[in-house]
Amino acid sequence: MRRVFLLFGLILAAVPSLTAENAQLDCAHILAWLAGGASNHVLTAVVASRGVDFPLSVAVKNELTAAGARPELIDLLRKVQSTKKQIACPARLAEAAADSYQKRFDDAGEIVSALLEEDANNGALHFALGYIDQQQGLWDDAFDEYTNSKNAEPGFSEVHDRLALVFYQGDDGDNTIGEARTALSMDFDDPEAYRMLALGHYANGQYEAAMNAFRESLTRDPQNAESYYEMGLVAKDQGSAAEAVQYFRKSLELNPKRWQVHNSLGAVLGQRKLFDEAIAELKKAKALAPTEPSVRENLANIYFGKGDYDKAISEYRELFHTDPNWRHGHDSLARAYMAKDEYAPAIAEMKLAVEADPASAGQHRALGQLLLAADQQADAVRELRVAVELDPASAASHYSLGTGLLETNQLPAALIEFQEAVRLEPSAEHHYALAACLMNMGRDSEALSEMQTATRLDPEKQLYHAREEELMRLMRLGTKQQ
Repeated sequence: MRRVFLLFGLILAAVPSLTAENAQLDCAHILAWLAGGASNHVLTAVVASRGVDFPLSVAVKNELTAAGARPELIDLLRKVQSTKKQIACPARLAEAAADSYQKRFDDAGEIVSALLEEDANNGALHFALGYIDQQQGLWDDAFDEYTNSKNAEPGFSEVHDRLALVFYQGDDGDNTIGEARTALSMDFDDPEAYRMLALGHYANGQYEAAMNAFRESLTRDPQNAESYYEMGLVAKDQGSAAEAVQYFRKSLELNPKRWQVHNSLGAVLGQRKLFDEAIAELKKAKALAPTEPSVRENLANIYFGKGDYDKAISEYRELFHTDPNWRHGHDSLARAYMAKDEYAPAIAEMKLAVEADPASAGQHRALGQLLLAADQQADAVRELRVAVELDPASAASHYSLGTGLLETNQLPAALIEFQEAVRLEPSAEHHYALAACLMNMGRDSEALSEMQTATRLDPEKQLYHAREEELMRLMRLGTKQQ
């Protein structure tokens, strides 16, 4: 059986495919690739390598131009055009390609799907439908279509770029890099392949390798706004905010209508406390994408950082009104209410934050601290116990729980929490809290030792000096009375 199978495979390999890599290209192939958003760089390289089997009539030129063909591709088609009799491009495919170029993806997808029913093994049509699915956010469907395209035409480098992008969307850096390298093995000067290689390294946290690949991409395509934007994301994650701002601004010079870039630039400017510039960028992002929740959340955060709590609250309210299922920002809205001493709405928002992320020790701790500030100690202790259970290594949670227990007169339990906070983080604040607990338990000498440690750790804190002197007076007075 094995010998028969191998022989059968050899026979199949000898049969030329209808889409053989060395075959001349027809108009339908180029239209389908254009419908799939294929770069003119790649199409120019493929046309130069394989040639075409159709003449470039005025009608064909107009159809290709309507589908996104650039002048350099048209010029090459004119040079390599066939001397065959004038033929018309498939009208329905030309319509789909024009629809795709004009971002009418529903109409384009309907036509391409119908064409695939008649020609199920057409790799170029699968490529087009994969792109249409991708543009509609249907990444699983896009993966299937790109895979079908690769299986039908593995020699078309751009399909490997697209599969790399799908893998990147799934946070699969290794497969992103693998597909990008396959594309580069076919076309060493493919800028998109270098960009995909960069994204794969970025997904793997290999920032320097990512930057090097982006530079290779920009050397070959210096006007690619996406590359500059993504370099900005890498720089931001590296902690180079100033460099990120430069890359984002360069991206916007090339394409000022990308809300994502305005959004990211605004967020980084806010981190640098350039609040007015940040707000200006985020307003541009909101104008371009008025229903995008992340823009409103970033804008609200900037207003909060600026101290404009009313505007921050307004943005958050509008965010949750327009997108009730948005899971982020309730904790930030709670802080905005807290800044205005509005405890009831702050607690309500913080409870929503805990519901959205019940496994977050930080959220339970924040709610507990908020309840402490609102003099709801019993509820605070309950939340803070959960915070400690979820993250027993958090000194802040032990300290806050100790505070709640101290305020509810559960002194032995409070002592344990303060001692643990000191063990985990021996700060002046934690030693001072332990001293206060020991004082309430009548263990003055131990309390004095902790107070002296707090004073030594933070000698500028006048409160510690005052309490230390007060405790020493009380101890001297107690000694005299004895």
